[in-house]
Amino acid sequence: MPWTSHMRDSRLDKLANVLVTYSVAVKKDDLVRISGSTVALPLIRAVYREVLRAGGHPVLRLVDDECTDIFFAEAGPKQLAFLNPLAMQEIETIDCTIGIWADANTKSMSRVDPARQAAASQARKPIMETFLKRAALKGKRKLRWTGTQFPCEAAAQDAERSLSQYEDFVFGAGLLDRKDPAAEWRKISERQQRLADYLNKTREIRFRTPAGTDLRVGVRGRRWINCDGHENFPDGEVFTGPIEDATEGTVVFSFPAVHGGREVHDIRLTFKAGKVVDAYASKGEDFLIQMLDQDKGARILGEIAIGTNYAITEYTKNTLFDEKIGGTFHAAVGSAYPETGGKNTSGLHWDMVCDLRSGGVIEADGKVISKNGRFTRADWPR
Repeated sequence: MPWTSHMRDSRLDKLANVLVTYSVAVKKDDLVRISGSTVALPLIRAVYREVLRAGGHPVLRLVDDECTDIFFAEAGPKQLAFLNPLAMQEIETIDCTIGIWADANTKSMSRVDPARQAAASQARKPIMETFLKRAALKGKRKLRWTGTQFPCEAAAQDAERSLSQYEDFVFGAGLLDRKDPAAEWRKISERQQRLADYLNKTREIRFRTPAGTDLRVGVRGRRWINCDGHENFPDGEVFTGPIEDATEGTVVFSFPAVHGGREVHDIRLTFKAGKVVDAYASKGEDFLIQMLDQDKGARILGEIAIGTNYAITEYTKNTLFDEKIGGTFHAAVGSAYPETGGKNTSGLHWDMVCDLRSGGVIEADGKVISKNGRFTRADWPR
C-alpha cells in the first residue's frame, strides 16, 4: 500500500500537533478518543503520538469501511435499531474526541436503502444528543472535540485532483503551510469574533441569490459561534441555531449535498413557519424526503452559518471544506447545537451549501453586510 509518501510528509505531524495542542488542547490525564477509518492510519498514528506527548490517555476507535458495508447489507431490524451501551458510556466518559475522516470508497453507501440508514441514524440519536449537550457545557464535564480530513485517494477523486494536489489543498486550507498555524488561526478568530458579536445583536438574517434563494431566518436571542479551528479543522465559519418557527422562504443550494454516502443534486427547500413544506432535488429526491421524514425535528432548520475561509475557493464534495468556502452560507436541517440556544432535536444534521459569490447578498435586519461573497466591513473575515 502506498503509505510511504504520507509517512514522510511532515505536514501530517504538523496537523496532528495542531489538533492535539490547539484544537482540543489535550491536558495531562485527559481521556482522548481517536476515531477514524483504517485508511487514515498515518494521521491516526501521528495524533496518537501527540496525545501521549501531551500527557493524555489515547483510546483508539478504528472503523473498517467494509464492516460498515456488511452491517447495512446484513443487519436485521433489531440490529439497525440497537443502541450500543458501550458507545453511550464512552461518549459520557471521554474528555476529548478527535475524528479523522477518510474513505476507501466514498460511494459505497449509495445503494443502501434510505430507510435502513434512517433507522441506524435514529438508533444513534441518544449518542448525538449526549455529545451535543456535553459539547455545550463549560468546565470539567465539557467534551472537547474536533474532526479533520485525511487526504486519501477517494477524497482526491471526488475533488477531481491527484492525491498530491489534494494533499496541498487540505494542508493549505488548514494553513499548515504557515510557520505557526495555531497563531494564524488565532488571528482569524479575532476577525470572526467581530462578525459574531455583530450578528449576536441581529434579529433576522436574510439571504438572496439570483438563482432563486430568498430565505429569512429569525435569530433574535440566539448565540453566534466563532468556529476558529477548535471543533473542525480546517475551520472558518460563524453559525447559530435559528428560532425553530421563524424560517421563511426558499433556498436553492448551489452544490450537490452529500449525506450518508449519497449525493443529492439541485436541492430546493421551501420553509413556512420554520418547517420544510416543499423539497425538490433533481437527483436523490426520494432519499432527501426520507431523511426529512425520519423524525419531527428533521424538517426544521437546526443551523444557519456563513463560510469565512477564503483559503478554500472550490467545491470538493466534502462538507468539511465546502461549508467553509469564503463567500458561501450553509443551512443544516435537523439537530441544533445547544450552545447556540437552539432547541431542535433530530437524528439528522445535514449541511447544505449555497454560493453567494455571483450576485448573492446577506442582510442583517435589513442592512447589507455581504455582497458577492465579500463582507462590507474591512475588519471582518476576508
